[in-house]
Amino acid sequence: MRPAILYPLFAPVGTIRGLGPKLARLVEKLAGPHVLDLLWHLPSGIVDRRFAPKVAEAPDGTVCTLTVRVDRHVAPPTTRQPYRVCASDETGTIELTYFRGQPAWLGKLFPIGAWVVVSGRVEWFNGRAQMAHPDHVAPVEEAGSIESVETVYPLVAGLASKVLRKAVQTALEAVPDLPEWQDPHWRQRQGWPSWKAALASAHSPRDEADLGLETAARRRLA
Repeated sequence: MRPAILYPLFAPVGTIRGLGPKLARLVEKLAGPHVLDLLWHLPSGIVDRRFAPKVAEAPDGTVCTLTVRVDRHVAPPTTRQPYRVCASDETGTIELTYFRGQPAWLGKLFPIGAWVVVSGRVEWFNGRAQMAHPDHVAPVEEAGSIESVETVYPLVAGLASKVLRKAVQTALEAVPDLPEWQDPHWRQRQGWPSWKAALASAHSPRDEADLGLETAARRRLA
């Protein structure tokens, strides 16, 4: 008989809040049928959004988080051209471009005169800064909703990164405090956290070094 304390870990992935039947099938295809299988699906990378320069100081090809004022919208004459939102700070202007962008939706997302925080890859073309399809957009007062370090997981077709990250975080909330089975003195010498803490740490890397196999969290889990 499986101990009751392990029931949350061996529950079907479909029981995770926010995963409907279709998404649950994709998660099962990616990681396995149980919540524990998803918890063993560890991150493969990060997107660091902590770099927050002024527009003029944003390097080409770099992920940046910018605070800018929305100046104007430029709708394209045809759907083959991008919709442009022109924004600026005190150092320069940046064009936020959307292909097949919906004017009504973009009008609500970028009210003229409003200050917003955008995060994505900045590219320079003919001396002008551009950001195509920003990864995140938020009013300045909601800037905290943008994760400073975004965890990247291996995916399967049809499953969005945001959906998987949320499912993992929900699964982590259900992880029980298991009785320690390692010798306490030996674990202390190794510098290992508890199993639950190691699992949480492995899913919350803050830099590339935290993804290494030799971290305390990864060694503990292994």
